Amino acid sequence: MSKLPKDRKFIDLSDYGRPVARWIANIFKDTTITPVHVTWMFVVSGLIATYCILTHHNILALFFLLLKSTLDAADGELSRVKNTPSYTGRYLDSIWDIILNFIFLFAINYVTDGSIYLMCLAFCGIQLQGTLYNYYYVILRNKSNGDTTSRIFEVEAPKAFPGEKQSTVNRLYHLYNGLYIAFDKTIYYLDRQAIHSEYFPKLFMTLLSSFGLGFQLLIMGVMLAIGWSEFIIPFFILYSILIFVFIALRKLLNRTNK
Repeated sequence: MSKLPKDRKFIDLSDYGRPVARWIANIFKDTTITPVHVTWMFVVSGLIATYCILTHHNILALFFLLLKSTLDAADGELSRVKNTPSYTGRYLDSIWDIILNFIFLFAINYVTDGSIYLMCLAFCGIQLQGTLYNYYYVILRNKSNGDTTSRIFEVEAPKAFPGEKQSTVNRLYHLYNGLYIAFDKTIYYLDRQAIHSEYFPKLFMTLLSSFGLGFQLLIMGVMLAIGWSEFIIPFFILYSILIFVFIALRKLLNRTNK
């Protein structure tokens, strides 16, 4: 099952691991392996990537960053093929994404003897990039009758799906909200009118998908592999300037489409 109807699909630069993710999901389809198990697999892959960064095994770091990204897609694919939607899995996935992002940048900053303040700025930039992409993508999915497990606004814990505990969903929701609320609100206030938009051209979404976590990890891994570790943090700080470019472009596209 796709997140978008066929006529609204676009080339997602951050979703390069999807074919392998589907293959992994089909392997686990008739087993006792659950999507949450796959989520823990990507956590382990991310931690191994961190170890590789700290020990200067940068080619291996690239491999495990890409494996983490692929497994990150595989847990959702497995949920769809097993027909077991889960807010527990969704929140756990997002919680570990933001934790691992911080760990990756911390490790890179450590081996390059960089500034902790610039590292935190790069981390905020990465999160705001991903938040803008997710904000527009979720709006597009909701407007297109696509997958609705993700919501535009997280104002209260959702009702648990069959098979998961409401108490677990509630705890994970509050943890998720605490980690993401500042980024969500920042992007919303920068472009609060986006929720009324119906027009998200495919090319625009493809370009914006460079803000997706998968593409961010690809950039990070490639820069590690080619010996540009010291440029990773400055790159993501400067790359964040495009947040304002994409917001302005979305407004312009919707104004000309009326």
